[in-house]
Amino acid sequence: MDKIFEQLQGLVDRYDEIQELMSDPEVINDTKRYMALTKEEADMREVVAKFREYKNAEQSINDNEELIAENEDDELVEMAKAELTEAKENKERLEDEIKLLMLPKDPNDDKNIIMEIRGAAGGDEASLFAADLLRMYEKYAEREHWNVELIDEVTTEVGGYKQVAIMITGQNVYSKLKFENGAHRVQRVPSTESQGRVHTSTATVAVMPEYDEVNIEIDPKDIRTDVYRASGAGGQHINKTSSAVRMTHLPTGIVVAMQDQRSQQQNREKAMQILRSRVYDYYESENQSEYDANRKSAVGTGDRSERIRTYNYPQNRVTDHRIGLSLNKLDRIMNGDLGEVIDALIVYSQAEQLEQLQDD
Repeated sequence: MDKIFEQLQGLVDRYDEIQELMSDPEVINDTKRYMALTKEEADMREVVAKFREYKNAEQSINDNEELIAENEDDELVEMAKAELTEAKENKERLEDEIKLLMLPKDPNDDKNIIMEIRGAAGGDEASLFAADLLRMYEKYAEREHWNVELIDEVTTEVGGYKQVAIMITGQNVYSKLKFENGAHRVQRVPSTESQGRVHTSTATVAVMPEYDEVNIEIDPKDIRTDVYRASGAGGQHINKTSSAVRMTHLPTGIVVAMQDQRSQQQNREKAMQILRSRVYDYYESENQSEYDANRKSAVGTGDRSERIRTYNYPQNRVTDHRIGLSLNKLDRIMNGDLGEVIDALIVYSQAEQLEQLQDD
């Protein structure tokens, strides 16, 4: 904890400095600077409060130990011992809370996401599973009061998806769904299986943060834009006009299709926003090989042996292999009750970060 507390003392000093600055009339009149300081103060507030509680608990321990050593009044000593026990418990609790608060924050945690789901190994059954995963995430998003927009889809004849892309917007979307990257395996009896045999199929999920403002200029000559008639919900209007837009960034091969908006112009604007975000994500990687390695790590190859999670329908069980968590409520999870799995992944990630922090 020594290294952490060295950082904390500097944090407290900065916090006090910010509070002084926020009461300075010159700063108050500079709206941009004042808002930046307000955000910085809010980000520090909880950890500074915990650290001050910790210092109070530490002082209480010292005071009561001194009182016990120097006092002969039995009643006073008993009271001091009780306070000492409580202060030690508080100190231990606050240490754990401070460690968690001091973990490095993923800069993308507050961002919206672009999620791609693809049917992989297993043919038609894999495409149907991709559709089931899409519904699961839509139901979870509904529970979290997030918004879901369809970006692109390639359907199969059996009603599944060869691939589907959605944008999910709301509070802390990336922080909760970033662990969904990888290969998801399903074990169940397909409706076409006459002998009741369990089949294994996979679908892959990729989660990318949406970059709201990206410092990247895309040459219009590098973009091929195709317009076509949208399909799906939307009534006669959506099928009579060529409102859907597909943009291809030629240097990278990145494709974004958008048909969810009511007009071609709206679809163009949304597609361009997403394309800029994905091209930025591409160029953020140091080189092509690193990008490919990251994508392979995120979505796998679709091989049945690769998986982050297994959905076993005959046993109504979901198992997350990364943390060894098994829950016998697959029916509820597929209906969007993902909270327990996601919370467990977050806790596991925090524990790993804590261990790394202590090793350093």
